[in-house]
Amino acid sequence: MAGRIREDDIAAVRERARIDEVIEQYVTLRNAGGGSRKGLCPFHDEKSPSFNVTPARGMYYCFGCGEGGDVFTFLQKIDQISFSEAVERLAAKYSITLNYVDGPAGPQRDFAQRGRLVSANAAAAEFYLEQLATDRVAVAGRQFLAERGFDRDSAEKFGVGFAPRDGEALFRHLSGRGFAEDDLVAAGLVARNSRGAYDRFRGRLLWPIRDASGDVVGFGARRLFDDDRIEAKYLNTPETPLYKKSQVLYGVDLARKAISQASQAVIVEGYTDVMACHEAGISTAVATCGTAFGEDHGRILRRLLLDHEAMRGEVIFTFDGDEAGQKAAMRAFEGDAQFVAQTYVAVQPDGLDPCDLRLQKGDAAVRELVGSRIPLYRFVLKNVVARYDLDHADQRVDALRAAVALVSSVRDQGKVEQFVREIASTVGMELDEVRRELTAARRRPAPRGNGARQTRTERTPAAAGPPVDAPPAEPVPSLGEQRFTDERELLKVLVQHPHLVAPYADVLDADDFTHPYAAAVWEAATEVGLPSKPDETWATSVRDRLGDPQVQRTLAQLSVDPLRVSGVPDGTLVGALAARVEELTILRRIAAVKSKLQRTDPAESATEYNEMFGDLVALEQQRRQLREKAIGGSLA
Repeated sequence: MAGRIREDDIAAVRERARIDEVIEQYVTLRNAGGGSRKGLCPFHDEKSPSFNVTPARGMYYCFGCGEGGDVFTFLQKIDQISFSEAVERLAAKYSITLNYVDGPAGPQRDFAQRGRLVSANAAAAEFYLEQLATDRVAVAGRQFLAERGFDRDSAEKFGVGFAPRDGEALFRHLSGRGFAEDDLVAAGLVARNSRGAYDRFRGRLLWPIRDASGDVVGFGARRLFDDDRIEAKYLNTPETPLYKKSQVLYGVDLARKAISQASQAVIVEGYTDVMACHEAGISTAVATCGTAFGEDHGRILRRLLLDHEAMRGEVIFTFDGDEAGQKAAMRAFEGDAQFVAQTYVAVQPDGLDPCDLRLQKGDAAVRELVGSRIPLYRFVLKNVVARYDLDHADQRVDALRAAVALVSSVRDQGKVEQFVREIASTVGMELDEVRRELTAARRRPAPRGNGARQTRTERTPAAAGPPVDAPPAEPVPSLGEQRFTDERELLKVLVQHPHLVAPYADVLDADDFTHPYAAAVWEAATEVGLPSKPDETWATSVRDRLGDPQVQRTLAQLSVDPLRVSGVPDGTLVGALAARVEELTILRRIAAVKSKLQRTDPAESATEYNEMFGDLVALEQQRRQLREKAIGGSLA
């Protein structure tokens, strides 16, 4: 073991390692005047930058959480390493030889574990890259890349390599260079079984995964051969002291500066998608490594984007347009609150990912894909509303309630009104209806789980109400509510004086009744047949047709509930009631046509739009006639 590092050497490393250069590998810094620089603190979540770095003094301090120190303190804190490891890492980076008190000089082989593992991964990446060009069997890997539009220069740019099929090739190579077997196992490069050590990756195409500072921390491996005993298409380095899949983004080393400069990050799904985007000029592309985009990934991007209220950027997700892509979009939407930057989604209509899109349609198509991004909340809104049949009024109400729960995606309250307008246009309802539902939703308490992590809709008052993906079924409303007055009165006459309603048996049907029990009673009555003269036993026959006890109770209530008129009603009153119920049906049809008109572009669908407009005029005329009949029967 090495002894204590000499103070003179520590001072030399501190002088050579500019604190802002080191910190910028983790955090985007902006000039703050007076020689200071400022960014978002990597040690706690914050909405505005309070993390200050003064290069001239080699110090940093966060006014939010109180963390501060020099360049060594920063590395110790952010990478959870010792003081000696921090000094040794920077010494290796700046080619400074360290001398130790009470021990030998500290060459790289004596560095602490992280330094050794980084060195082993770097050596492995070089080996794999060389094998891709020289190994005879690696022709399968070169062909894989060529078929996806990547040449040798592309492979070298991203460090793509090939793991020989010989199960010990890498182990022999690294052992020959002095790397200890225990370190190779700890790095995830080598595994052990009862027969000894062997290469973890064999006969696969390899992508080195680097952290923001450029150190290789792991690998992603793609299956090439049908006889590969491991059937998984992709394998990744297991969890190691260096590699935590929830905390790494593939391509971040290449995209870091571009993300900072453009205030934009593009999240794609795979290694070749990152390569395709960068080759097409989208240099802000990164990808997760075998896991969904999570909070730790978001924290990495926030630091690089300098994501705060005064410096707003863009986070653009690319998803397939299929069901899996929609689920991925919903997961991203639930985590959207961690960004101040506006989140977007870019979906190729024909379902091509960026790699296939570039291969089939060229670099410009990839740039157009990113350029055609739409707000993530709008994409989610569209997919949520698509679950409902907007041609039916009750479905539009359900769609509205689900859509209103998405308002929380708009952090800027000044944009809520615009979102309300989008909901109205998408669902096909009036603005006032959307505003009323939004107000009601905000007043409802958010649902609580059994100790589980709260979702976005639970955290945000604006999104209170039923969950977006599974609105709870509502109880059947009371037939006594005012909105069912005309249906209820007509059914009371039907049950108590069925012969008066008989002339309208062919005019109305069950669909004219919006209450489910009312519709069931009418359907049973018409199946039994309405009598032409008073019949006291008729209601019993209808009751026998009803299987639902609750509907049977409703029928009993209708048979004893007094009518709104004294004495026996006449045909004029019954005709007015029937006209009113039929008018309400016409009003629902008018609302449906208006909704569809609102959702139809008159320029793109002129014929359909004009036909619907003609239907609307005819329906309005029919409604007026029914209204006159209802008024003539003393129903205002």
